[in-house]
Amino acid sequence: MNTWHKSTYSYDVGACVEVSTGEETRIRDTQHREQGHLGFRAGEWAAAVKAIRGQR
Repeated sequence: MNTWHKSTYSYDVGACVEVSTGEETRIRDTQHREQGHLGFRAGEWAAAVKAIRGQR
């Protein structure tokens, strides 16, 4: 079972993201946990982070 933890980039401003790592990386909104999560396999997660950071 994966353990959820708050992202270090969320700070304490109320708009938080939780992350869970394991076979896949999962992310969810702490204020709307009931709406589920997004899951990424290792290669997908690396590509998503690279795209978010604007790297090519």
